[in-house]
Order: sequence, then C-alpha cells, then structure tokens
Amino acid sequence: MVSVYSFLRASWFALCMMLLASFTVHAELAPIPALQHRVTDLTQTLSPAQQSALEQKIAAFEQEKGSQIAVLIVPTTQPEAIEQYSIRVAEAWKIGRDKQDDGVILLVAKDDRKMRIEVGYGLEGAIPDLIAKRVITEIMAPSFKQGDFYGGISKALDALIGLIAGEQLPAPVQQNNQGGLGDFLPLLLVGGLILGSILRAIFGDFFGGVLNGGFIAVLAWFFGVALLIALLLGLVAFILTLMGASGLGHLGGYGSGGYGGGQSDSWSGGGGGGFGGGGASGDW
Repeated sequence: MVSVYSFLRASWFALCMMLLASFTVHAELAPIPALQHRVTDLTQTLSPAQQSALEQKIAAFEQEKGSQIAVLIVPTTQPEAIEQYSIRVAEAWKIGRDKQDDGVILLVAKDDRKMRIEVGYGLEGAIPDLIAKRVITEIMAPSFKQGDFYGGISKALDALIGLIAGEQLPAPVQQNNQGGLGDFLPLLLVGGLILGSILRAIFGDFFGGVLNGGFIAVLAWFFGVALLIALLLGLVAFILTLMGASGLGHLGGYGSGGYGGGQSDSWSGGGGGGFGGGGASGDW
C-alpha cells in the first residue's frame, strides 16, 4: 500500500513538473510578429530599397497567379527548432488562399544561421520537400555565406515563383482597385477647377458649375469609380467652380494632406491558407 501511495505521489509530482516546465517554455517562446507586409525583417538586415524590391516582386506574382509568398527574417527561433516556429507562423499568418492552400513562407533565423521554406498543402506537388531543400542548399546558403542575404532571398523567390507558375491553380480574383483613386483624384480636381473657371466665365457661376460638376462625375465614373463617389466628386467640382480662384487654395491644402504621404500597402494579408509541415530546412 505504501509503495502504491509513493508511486502515485511521485507520478503526480512528475506530472506537475512537466506541466510547469511546459508552461515555462511556452511563456518564453519567440513571439510571432504581426502580418503587415509580404517581407518582414526584424533584424534590419535588408535595406528599405531591398525590402521594397522584394515586396514588389512578390506582389506582382500574387496579382498574376493568386498564390501568396511571405518572407520573415528573425534573430532566432530559440528555444524552438525552426520547424516548430515556422509552423506556428504559418498557423498565425495563414498565407495563401482559403481552400487553395497555395502559400509559401520563407523564414530566416539569422543568429541561428538557419532557414526554412514552409509550403502550403496546395503547393506540395509544385514544391516537394526535395526541391525546397535544393533551393536552400544550392541558392540561399551560398549567398548567405557571402553575406548577401538580399541576393539569396531574391534568387530563392525567383526559383519558388518559377515552380509555382507551372502549377494549375485558380486565377486570382480581380478586385476593384479603389486605391488608385487617390493617385488621380488631385489631378482630376485641379483639372476640374481649371475647366470650371473657363465654363464659369462663359456660362456664369451656377450653370458653369453644373456643367463642370457633370463633366467631372461622368469622367470619374468612366474611370471605374463607383457611381455614388463619382456623383460626390461632381458635387465637389460644382462647389469649387462656385468658389472660383479661392477654391484652388483649399484644393492645394487637400492635395498636401493624406494623399501626399508615403506609399500605402493595400495588401490584405493571409487569405486563410493551410500548412501541414511540408517544405525543408537548412543552414549556412
């Protein structure tokens, strides 16, 4: 009886220690950054120009093919192996389209000198583990050994893009790019103000404003702007025509506001893709 009691007590103590150790390790796991860009560099290894170039390469491919690729550079994945950390990133980011599972994550742990290519379910045929391993050992590792991280990642992306391009996947869903409105809106309104001043001089304030507002609304609608927004733009053009030259000052203030800032990233992030551990790891 005593031996059974001792065994149960020892087992309970061992279980508690295991749970405590598990909790301690879990609390110290390397954090997963928020998914805000296609290229996330937590080590400042890439220059802004290099990061932008990689972003543009991936974005162009995503628009053409629909598949999603993300690059993540972290200092370390410790205390986890890179495979464990990578699958946590995949589960959190969900790179790739829902049900197509056509996402790829290229992960580099710089201080650990390790890298991994995590492949979604839908691309395991296009990028089998053996091919992913060759991309790592034959493309990434040689460049990384020379300190050329940008070159290694860029060439690896070219290889992955080439592999995915040959896969029969559904075409990407074409979305109405309302983000382009900010690019031509100031030009459209400035042109409308100039035209409005001419029409105002010929037809008077009110009728010149009506003609100018109608023209701007039709032009905006012709360029694919939603009808309601086109009508609102026409109303703005009508008001600016009535304001005359003073409207130019207001327009200048508008143009130097939100649309004059830095480049916006309209990427919606991961699309719900699933991963099952396919891919390969390596070091340099």
